[in-house]
Amino acid sequence: MKEYKNPLVERYSSQEMLYNFSPKKKFTHLEKTLVSFSRKPKKLGLNISEEQINDLKNHLDDIDWNRVSFYEKKFRHDVMAHLYAFGEKAILAKPIIHLGATSAFLGDNTDLILIRDGLEILLKKLVNVLFRLRNFTLEYHDTPTLAFTHYQPAQLTTVGKRSSLWMQSLLLDVEELEFRLQNLNFRGVKGTVGTAASFKELFDGDLQKVKDLEKEISNKFGFEKVFPVTGQTYDRKIDAQVLNLLSNISQSSHKFSNDLRLLQNLKEMEEPFETEQIGSSAMAYKRNPVRSERIASLAKYVISLSNSSAMVAATQWLERTLDDSANRRLVIAQSFLATDAILTIWNNILENIVVYPKMIEKHIDQELPFLMTESIIVESVKNGADRQEIHERIRIHSMNTNYKIKLEGKKNDFLQRILDDKKIPINEKKINQMLTPKNFIGFSSDQSIEFVEKKVNPLLDRFYHFIDSNMDLKV
Repeated sequence: MKEYKNPLVERYSSQEMLYNFSPKKKFTHLEKTLVSFSRKPKKLGLNISEEQINDLKNHLDDIDWNRVSFYEKKFRHDVMAHLYAFGEKAILAKPIIHLGATSAFLGDNTDLILIRDGLEILLKKLVNVLFRLRNFTLEYHDTPTLAFTHYQPAQLTTVGKRSSLWMQSLLLDVEELEFRLQNLNFRGVKGTVGTAASFKELFDGDLQKVKDLEKEISNKFGFEKVFPVTGQTYDRKIDAQVLNLLSNISQSSHKFSNDLRLLQNLKEMEEPFETEQIGSSAMAYKRNPVRSERIASLAKYVISLSNSSAMVAATQWLERTLDDSANRRLVIAQSFLATDAILTIWNNILENIVVYPKMIEKHIDQELPFLMTESIIVESVKNGADRQEIHERIRIHSMNTNYKIKLEGKKNDFLQRILDDKKIPINEKKINQMLTPKNFIGFSSDQSIEFVEKKVNPLLDRFYHFIDSNMDLKV
């Protein structure tokens, strides 16, 4: 029997994101942090030779995972296990490995690198979703469709205006993601409880040397900002903020998946359905929206995990407790992997999404007579009628029409009832002029075009190099 495999690894997440949170990348960066940490103290006067630095560099990709497992079982400490295994390879450098450093210096700074790189992967995929939604919006910006409130027929909007609402949510997410990237700080060189006491001893009380060391290491790994103060770890609210962002992205994605599934039930829009795809094991005719459902399922998972990181941030003790460790190993990586999968699926849907204009027109035709009531009232008042009297007569005709439609399955004869009512001063020619759906879409088309031009296009112009041709699914 095969052992359990994480579905995010086996079925959903991209190789790019899987590598980002892989042990190989994590511990390679951990060792790179060690090298950078050792090089600068040499410049600042500590007794570290160039041969020792080169010995560290030469063994960056030489991780003996069996020895790491042996030492972790022995010491019950993952970072020390890697340091011992690293020391067996880098024999010359062994005496200076980890000099003055802490596990949190290596682990926390490495985690921040992985979080930053993970956010950049997600940014690329968000840009691709926006690109495809932008194109969809432009194609259908003036295509009338029935709008719903409370999932009851309301007024008319356009297909493109509705997709602009999906883009609006995503723009908020992109803005937040950029903010997080721009304000993500490195933990830096802070020592065991955040006081840098070991570095004060190493550098004979020279605070400027500690600051120089911190700045160089941070810049080496692409961070312009460093936390001015920490305990043993960086503030776990950072994790909570990042996972809240992933939750927000998942909320936007789930909203789209809900809307598409409702529209697929109405036969107005449909996610891709391949030639040999099976919709149901029992009902051969079915075309179940499995991609949208997968987005919704994964989104619920990501949203739930954000609460876990909030609990960790809230319950840390003083300078640090270790009850964050196992939790963070799970929720940070899995939140990123699941969000990555969500955006991959969303892009895949948008590549071949289907719109059925004739079904859209059919639903408009069924409801348009009712949507014209305000215009009929206005026209009747212009022709000398009393507004309240006309409103009451239209209300009665509407109720009777709905009764016939719902209980007897009759067609909508509301407009004929209006024309037959001699107390409503409006003629058939005027009614026919009103029947054009585009008369009832308000400024939907204009709003969609302006939104694309002023908000979406500038962002896509900044990130045009991120746009891919297609995004395939594993399953």
